[in-house]
Amino acid sequence: MPRIGMGEWIAAGGAIARGHLSRYGKQARYTNCFEKRLAQATGATHALAVSSGTAALISALAAAQIGPGDEVLVPAYTWMATATAVVMVGAVPVFVDIDETLTIDPGDIEAKITPYTRAIMPVHMGNAPCDMDAIMGIASRHGLLVIEDACQAVGVRYKDRHLGTIGHLGAYSFNKMKNMNIGEGGAVLTSDERYFVRARGYHDLGDLIRDHEGGLSEPSIIGVNYKVTEIQTAMAAVQLRKLGPMLERMRRRRAMMAEILSGSSEFRVTPHNDADNAVSLTILAPTKEAAVQLQGRRGVWNRLRDSSKHVYTNWEPILAQRTSHPKFNPWAWANREIRYDKDMCLRTLDILDRTCVVNLGMTYPSAVMRRVARGIAR
Repeated sequence: MPRIGMGEWIAAGGAIARGHLSRYGKQARYTNCFEKRLAQATGATHALAVSSGTAALISALAAAQIGPGDEVLVPAYTWMATATAVVMVGAVPVFVDIDETLTIDPGDIEAKITPYTRAIMPVHMGNAPCDMDAIMGIASRHGLLVIEDACQAVGVRYKDRHLGTIGHLGAYSFNKMKNMNIGEGGAVLTSDERYFVRARGYHDLGDLIRDHEGGLSEPSIIGVNYKVTEIQTAMAAVQLRKLGPMLERMRRRRAMMAEILSGSSEFRVTPHNDADNAVSLTILAPTKEAAVQLQGRRGVWNRLRDSSKHVYTNWEPILAQRTSHPKFNPWAWANREIRYDKDMCLRTLDILDRTCVVNLGMTYPSAVMRRVARGIAR
């Protein structure tokens, strides 16, 4: 992932030197500039900088008027914030199995749709894109919204379109584990003007007294405070310039290593929904025991089953349906009883048991990682 360097240091210092850290006012310039550049870079009509990826997900759901009585389909393998964001707007998450691409299974999406389903939240986990053609087709047939969680795939493309811009709304995250790192931050992307206005208002207490651009009208709504500072977006602009070259290097490295690893008889390279644009690399063993053995090889990271709150079985407060106050509990408002248990997505658990992450070694020469790949594939 990208490091913080001299460029970010100079940009943050410039914002501090100007003495105006709020995104609003005549002296503000960094946030508006970054939002325009992000929209241009991704092809979205609108981009809204917010304080985190979770804030982006919640703002996107609020913009789309997802709320009490609604069901939202989320994959059983994602950071817990995906499901938590649904709860925070008063809706309930419904868990959907993943397939071997490590992304939400379109077949199980179809199986989980009910009369109360309002939206699908595909998650592009670890830079692996979902099958967005299939998902958008399902959404169109059933009249559902698609809100992309692209927090772990900023800048990644699916068939020449940026992830986060294919659905009705998208969410990005900018922290140390993501493709852009400003410590903490995020963005909402959309090409729907009404969703943008609602997200903009929601992220700043209703947008009643701010000096936003004119020409956008929508009744104000009660909101929260998810604003960013000029320091954050000054750094984000530098990170955005680094993003394309970094991902291209990752794409080339991944292609080289995947070609070597595909010759192994012990495992398979994980299938990908757009191999030409792939920038992530995982391998799928035939059994859990075989995956455990692979972990001992240089260049092989953790099994995905061991990745903490990325696995639904570790979402304890959601499994328990426990909110900060009993009357805030959205399951009490649901149109049907929703129950969770740790065995409800066994296919997901089986795939995660057998999948290991391969380190692309971006700080090492290609020749070194070529040898590492041959060692893994021995």
